[in-house]
Amino acid sequence: MTDVLIVGYGPVGQVAAILLARRGFTVRVVEKWDTPYSMPRAVSYDGEASRILATCDLGDALDPVCELSGEYTWKNGFGRTLLHVKVAEDGPAGWPDSISFYQPGLEAALAARGTALPGVEVLRGLEVTALADHGDRVDVTAVDADGVAHAFTAGWVIGCDGANSFVRRWLGATVTDLGFTHDWLVCDVVLHEPHEFKPNNLQICDPARPRTAVSAGPGHRRWEFMRVPGETLEEFRSEASVWRLLGLFDITPDTARLDRYGVYTTQACYADTWRSGRVLLAGDAAHVMPPFLGQGMSSGFRDVINLAWKLDLVHRGIADDALLDTYEVERRAHVQHAIRMSIDSGTVICETDPKQAAGRDSVMLAALRRRTQQKHARSLREAVVDGVLHRGPDGAPAPRAGDPAPQGRVTAGGRTGRFDDVVGTGFVLLTRADVAPALDPDAVAFLDALGTRRVTVRPADATAPTDAAGTDVVDLDGVHLTWLAGTDVVDTDGVHLTWLAGADADAALIRPDFYVFGVAAGPDGLAALVDDLRQQVSARALHP
Repeated sequence: MTDVLIVGYGPVGQVAAILLARRGFTVRVVEKWDTPYSMPRAVSYDGEASRILATCDLGDALDPVCELSGEYTWKNGFGRTLLHVKVAEDGPAGWPDSISFYQPGLEAALAARGTALPGVEVLRGLEVTALADHGDRVDVTAVDADGVAHAFTAGWVIGCDGANSFVRRWLGATVTDLGFTHDWLVCDVVLHEPHEFKPNNLQICDPARPRTAVSAGPGHRRWEFMRVPGETLEEFRSEASVWRLLGLFDITPDTARLDRYGVYTTQACYADTWRSGRVLLAGDAAHVMPPFLGQGMSSGFRDVINLAWKLDLVHRGIADDALLDTYEVERRAHVQHAIRMSIDSGTVICETDPKQAAGRDSVMLAALRRRTQQKHARSLREAVVDGVLHRGPDGAPAPRAGDPAPQGRVTAGGRTGRFDDVVGTGFVLLTRADVAPALDPDAVAFLDALGTRRVTVRPADATAPTDAAGTDVVDLDGVHLTWLAGTDVVDTDGVHLTWLAGADADAALIRPDFYVFGVAAGPDGLAALVDDLRQQVSARALHP
C-alpha cells in the first residue's frame, strides 16, 4: 500500500507529489495520458506560486522557461490606455509578483524533480475508473489502453485530474457555477525572429473584438480573441479565422509559426465538497476560474501546499484526520475570492456593447488621470479567513492571523538570501532579537514535534551569531522554562522586523504554507499562541 495516490499529473499533481515525497510519503501517481501534453495552457503564475515552487528544490531548472511578466497594459478600442501597471520584480512573497512561463518546460522540470525523489512512482496510460474508501484505506481501480484493470491501495487519494475530474464525480460533489462564460480563440505562436514586445502583456478592451497578447515564456507568445455576437463557432474556430485575427497584430505565416490554436470557454465555478473521508480534490478538480488574472494554477499550488502539511501531521500522528476538514474551509473561501476578482476583470475586458464600453472607458480614464500612473499591480494576496488560525477571546481569528507571511532577504553564517533559502521551510517561530522568549517544556516539545524552525531576527546593523542550542533556565518564580534560542539572522532588507512592528508583535508563528497562524506580544502572549496551535492540531492520543 502506498501512502498517497494522486490522480492526474499536471503541474498541481506534480507539485503535490514533490511536497509529499519531501516529507517522507510514498506517492503513486496515476495519469491517463501516455505522454505529457506538449502545448502550453497556463502562461503565468504569481509570487506565492513562485515561493511554493521554490520549496520543490528546482534550483535553476525553471530559468530557461520563465521570464518576468513586466508591464501589463489595458487599452480600449481606440488605443487609449485604460490601465497600466508595472509588475513588481520583488514582491511581498520574496519573488516577482508575476512570472510568464512555458508550461511544457515547467512540467518537464517538475517531472524530473519528482523522478529524483525516492518514493515517487508515476504510472502513465492508466485511467482511474473506480474508488472504494474503506475508512482505513482507499482501493483504486484503473484501466489501461487494452482494457486491462489494475488495482492499487493507498492511505489517501488526491484528485488532481482537472476540470472534468472523475474523482469529483465519484465524490458526488455538486458544483457552484457563477455563470461567466465566453468563447475565446487561443493561438500559441513562435516568431521566426526575436521581437521585444512593449508592453509584454496587453489587453485590448475593444467591444468589436476583445483580444489579448501576452508572453507564454521565453520565445513563446499567446494571442487570444473573444468570439463576438453574431459569429458562428464554426467560422470562429477555423484556421483562416486564426490568421485573419492574428493579422490585427501584424502576425502572418511569413513571420511566425502557429504551434496550436483552439477555442476554450471561460468558466467560473467551484466544487461544494472537497473532501469525503480519505479522498480529496485539488486544482482544477476543485475550482475553475477565468484566466484574466492568472490565478488558476497558482490557486492549485496553494491547495496542495495547504493539504501537504496537514496530511503530514495526520500521517505522523500529531493530528487526527479532523484537521483535514480545515483544508476545504480554508481553500474554498480563498478561491472564491480569486474567482470573483477574475470575473471582475473579465467583465471589463469582455464587454461587447459599445455604449457600455464607452461608459467603462470614461470611468477608467478618469481614474487613471487621478492617480497618474499605477506603478505596481494590485496584489492578489488574500488572507485565510477561517481554519487553523489563532483565535481571540471571542473565538474569531485574531488580528494578523491568516495573513500571508512576507519574505525578505536575511543573513546568517555569512550567507545572504531569501528567508526560506537561509532558514528553511516548515513551521517557523519568528521572534525579535530584543525579546527573550521562553516556554514550558511541553510547549517546546510540541514545537519540536512539528519540526518548527526557531528564528531570531536582528536589525540590519547587527551581527548575527551562529546557531545556538536552547538553554534551560529557571524564572524568578521558580517555574522551569526553556529559552527558545535557535537560528539568529540579520534582517537584511528590514522586511521582517518592519512587519512585526506593524503587527505590534514580538513573535509570529508561521505555517508551512506561508500563512500566519498568529502573532504575540510578550511571554504570556507567546505561550497562549503556541498552546492554541497545539489545541487545534494535536491528536487526541497525545492528550488523553
